[in-house]
Amino acid sequence: MPTPQFAERTLPRPVVVDPWPELPLSAWADTYATLHMYTQIVGKLRLSLCAPTNEWWHVPLYVTARGLSTSPMPHGERTFEIELDFVDHALVLRTSEGAIRTLALVPRTVREFHARLTSMLHALELDTPMREIPCEVPGPIPFSRDEVHGAYDAVMVSRWFAIVRRLDVIFKRFRGGFVGKASPVQFFWGSFDLAVTRFSGRPAPARADADPITRVAYDQEVSSLGFWPGGGGFDGPALYSYAAPEPAGFSAGRARPGAARYEPAMKEFILPYEAVRLAADPTATVLEFATSTYELAATLGRWDRAALEASPWRSADAAV
Repeated sequence: MPTPQFAERTLPRPVVVDPWPELPLSAWADTYATLHMYTQIVGKLRLSLCAPTNEWWHVPLYVTARGLSTSPMPHGERTFEIELDFVDHALVLRTSEGAIRTLALVPRTVREFHARLTSMLHALELDTPMREIPCEVPGPIPFSRDEVHGAYDAVMVSRWFAIVRRLDVIFKRFRGGFVGKASPVQFFWGSFDLAVTRFSGRPAPARADADPITRVAYDQEVSSLGFWPGGGGFDGPALYSYAAPEPAGFSAGRARPGAARYEPAMKEFILPYEAVRLAADPTATVLEFATSTYELAATLGRWDRAALEASPWRSADAAV
């Protein structure tokens, strides 16, 4: 049998990026708004195709080494996935038959992005209906008519993704210290944030103001940690942590590090991203914030911490 021949390929030299780059909201607000709509279009495909899962876990995107992925989605007997690649700045569609199609991420209106992706799907016989109205944004414009949003600054997107990629690893490390029910680390395209959630194991009281989304998302007691680029009255990127329902005394509790503070209007503890970026040990700073705010929620909420925080696999890991 002949030996397979492989063509030599020269890989590009890795781009050196500040591991914790600056990300002022004002420097990429238009790009952020456009990218938010791009992720909503891709996310709504996943919402249309994937089987419903508790806590809306069939909805988010997932961090990869290069960007955000839908993970495999079913289409009849076929499967396909879409990745927003923030290294080459392209949308990449891959099918189970081996087809690959790309769409460059460049300045283009949401209307054009939506039309090109829809055409790509049609050509591959992957037509998928979706509701065109964006979620969780003021004044939503249907995707097929949105000519307002069309900015794309690849440098700023690379900075944002550099942060998200590192936080994904840290959030997974934080999640590993919990054996109760916990979400995957997920990117929610509605709110444009990376998040991970721990659950007490008890049902939560019904919320008087619940809509169809929050009725499902908050049917159990939770402590949630996340990161988003800012907006909604908060002028800059930040980590956040909240408890739902919020136990008595939570807002008056002391979170660490010292830069963390409780925002009454948001009902969340906030740690400005600058405090992480400028810290001597950013990873330790994120974990300190995550742990201290969870401990407040779990202690004041009377969670069964002894059972939820046990780690029986650690001794097994050492033996493997």
